[in-house]
Amino acid sequence: MTKFAYFCGHEQWQPEELVSHAVLAEKAGFDMVVVSEHFHPWVDDSSASGFAFSTIGAMAQATESLELATGVTTPLFRFHPGVVAQAAATLDRLSGGRFTLGVGTGENINEGPLGYQFPKYAERNARMSEALQIMRQLLDGNKLTFDGEYYRTDRARLYSPPLGPVPILMAAGGPKSAALAGRLAQGVIASVKDPAETVERVIEPLKAAASESGNPDPALLATRWSLFASNDEEAWEALQAWRGLRAPGRLEAVDPQTLRERADQLPREEVLGRYSLVDTADQIVDVYRPLVETLNADIVTFQMASLDQPALIALLGSEVLPALKSPS
Repeated sequence: MTKFAYFCGHEQWQPEELVSHAVLAEKAGFDMVVVSEHFHPWVDDSSASGFAFSTIGAMAQATESLELATGVTTPLFRFHPGVVAQAAATLDRLSGGRFTLGVGTGENINEGPLGYQFPKYAERNARMSEALQIMRQLLDGNKLTFDGEYYRTDRARLYSPPLGPVPILMAAGGPKSAALAGRLAQGVIASVKDPAETVERVIEPLKAAASESGNPDPALLATRWSLFASNDEEAWEALQAWRGLRAPGRLEAVDPQTLRERADQLPREEVLGRYSLVDTADQIVDVYRPLVETLNADIVTFQMASLDQPALIALLGSEVLPALKSPS
C-alpha cells in the first residue's frame, strides 16, 4: 500500500509555518511529511532557511501519527555522520518512532558558505559510502570504532538510541547513487520527471545492487514537483522561492543571489516549463498517479507550491488522496 507524503520546504517557509503545515497535512490524511534541510535557500529575495532538525522536533510534538523524514540532509561536511545519526535517534525518540532519515550528497549552496570545499561527485559518493556505514552501525545500537579515508570514530555510541529501526533512504538521480543506496541504505529517494527514465536510471540499478548485496526490498520514495496555479502569472508568483532550483550551476553555487540572478535571466516560460502546472484536483491526480501505478512507489511525495498552501493541503486531502488511493 502506497503511503503519501507532503513536502515541507525550508527554502520557502519559515519553520513555524512548516510546523503548521505538518499539522494540516496530518489532518488532511497524509501519512508523512518530508522536510528539506538547507543552510542557504535557492534565492535571496523570497526565501527562508530554518534548521530542519529543530523544526522536525517541533513537528513531532505537534502531531500524533504523522511520519517524519528529512528530504534530504547531507552527512558529509557540515555534520559528521555520527552527529546525523545522533540527531536521527533523538528525533525518533521525540516522535515515538516515526522518523526516517533521508540523506544525499548535497549541493555547494549549503557547504560552501561555511568554508567547506565541495568536491566532485566521485569523492562525495565515496564519503557517502563511509557515512552510511557509520550511521547504520550507530543507529543499530553498536559501539563503533571506524577508520575510513574521510571519517573516523573512536568507540562512538548513541546513548539516547532510537526506539526502533530507523530506515535510511538515499537520494539518487542516477545509477551510481542508486547502486550505493541498494548496497548500504534501506531505499532510495528519486525526484521523478519521466517515470521511464527513473526506472532505467534509479530503480533498476537500486534493485540489482540490493539483490547482489542481500539487501531485501529496498524502498522507493518518489517525489515530483508541480505548481498549483490557474495561469502562468500566478505560477510564477508561486515559484518565487524555488526559481533558483532550475538555474544553471545549481550544484556549485554558494550565494542564493547568484542563482536568483541566473534564473531571472532565463525566459520565464523556460523556467515554468520545467514544472508541472496544475489547477484542478483531477490534474494533480494525473500528475502523481504514475508514481503510484507505474513506479509502484512505497511513498509518493507531493512537492507543490501555490499562493495559498493551507488551502492546497486541504484540497489534496479532500479530493486528491482519495482518488489516488482508489484504482484508476
